[in-house]
Order: sequence, then C-alpha cells, then structure tokens
Amino acid sequence: MMTSAKLAQAYRSACMAELEALKPGNVHVFADGHGMTIHDFIKSADASATVIAQENLSVGERIFQSIKATQMAVGMNTNLGIILLCAPLIHAALHADQTINGKSQSLQQRLDSTLNQLSVEDATLAGQAIVLANPAGLGKSGVNDVHETSSVSLLEMMASAQYKDRIAWQYANAFADVFEFGLPHYNKAMQKWNNQAWATTALYLGFLAKQLDSHVIRKYGEALANEVMQEAVDMQSLYWATENPKLVQKHLLAWDASLKARNINPGTTADLTVTCLMVSNFEEFV
Repeated sequence: MMTSAKLAQAYRSACMAELEALKPGNVHVFADGHGMTIHDFIKSADASATVIAQENLSVGERIFQSIKATQMAVGMNTNLGIILLCAPLIHAALHADQTINGKSQSLQQRLDSTLNQLSVEDATLAGQAIVLANPAGLGKSGVNDVHETSSVSLLEMMASAQYKDRIAWQYANAFADVFEFGLPHYNKAMQKWNNQAWATTALYLGFLAKQLDSHVIRKYGEALANEVMQEAVDMQSLYWATENPKLVQKHLLAWDASLKARNINPGTTADLTVTCLMVSNFEEFV
C-alpha cells in the first residue's frame, strides 16, 4: 500500500530526477534559465511535497495548498503544471487498495474514479491555485474562467480547456499521455541505458517530438511550437542512435542555449516528464 509518506517521497524524488536530466529549454543541473534557478525548483519540490500527499485532503485542496506552499517558498510559478498533474494521481494512489467485487483496483482504475468524482469545489480551488501561480499566458476565458467561482466540476472545467492545454487534456483523457506513451517510452530508455538521467532526457525528447508543447503555443503560437517539435524530432533521432548519450551532450547544450536565447521554455513537456517519473516511482516505492 502507498502511504502518504511514500507518495511524498515518490513525488519529491521525481522532481529531483527531472532536474538532474538535461532537458533543452528547461531548468536543469547543467543550466538555469528564464529567470529561475535549479534551487528555486528544489525549494518548490520540498515545500509542495509536504502538502500534496497528505491524507484526508480533496484533490482541489492538494492543488491549492501545494501552490500556496510553493508561493511562500519561492514566490514564483515553478510547479503549477506538475501539481495539477500529480495531485489526482497521488489521490488515486492513496486509495488504490480499494476493491470492487473482491478485486483490487489498479492505479488507472482508481484514477478514473478520482477524476469522475471531482467536484465543483475542486474546480474552484484549482482555479484559485492557477490565479495564485499566475502562469505565463494566463488570460480571460469565455468558458469556465479560473478568475471566477466555478459552476462545474474540475473534470468538466479541464475538459472544456483540453484542446488548448495538454495538462487539461490529461484530465479529459485519463492521463493517456502518461500511461500509454510516457511510461513505456521511459521504460524502453531505461532498458537501453540503465541510467535514470539519460532515460529522463529521452522521455522529455520523446514528448517534445511527439506533440506540440501547449506552454509554447500559449506564448508564441502553433507555428513556433511546431518548429520546436521538428527540432526535437531531429535531436531525438541523434540521441537514440548513440550507446553513450554523453557523446550527444554538446548538441543538447547547444540546443538548450538556442531555446533559452529565444526565451522558449517547453514547460508542459517538463511537467509531463515529472509526472511519468512519479508514477514509475510508485511501483518502486510500494
């Protein structure tokens, strides 16, 4: 059974592992960026880990309290996407030992139940958390605006935004990117290199080469997001062709510098990467 303490450990460990991997355009141990340092992310992971996995909280409370703790620790948006993705998974894992007709439910089954039980209050709290974090590109919406008290459940709120935000898309599609692509891709990379940092870079590149990053779309539009995706496709091919990713490091760092010079941060891709690492940790920490 996953206890609150183990879930907090799985979450924080995933945050740390993601920072240790070279992720072009994002903050990592090799380079800071976008006015943020790796220490901001470490503080954010520490602050939110103490809250997000507590027992007896709703999903909305997990989200809001984690963002509030992060804001108190660093005063900037370092982990909104991570928390929005990880909160329902942690909530589901806390209840994954429940049974139906005598059979234990899988994490995905519990997640489905968790998502369908999300309330209007969860949506209101998540909206307050989003406003508090104030992510880049946040504007007014004609449907389910987060600046207003919600009249729909968190699942309905996310479903209404799924075509413009890949994090919202996860809620509406049972976290398919995580379970159907991310985890298998990460496991394949671990089998190839048996190195978590290298496998994490492969996972990040995999997401970035597979789909447009919605954070980049919000800031710059689809044309530039598509340009970044094509660059990722080329980098991914180079990366998977080597037996020793250290030999590709200079290419990754050059692309990292290029993205940051253009102020491009594939933040949604990084958020999905952390989420996959956390779910992988669930199996390891049981």
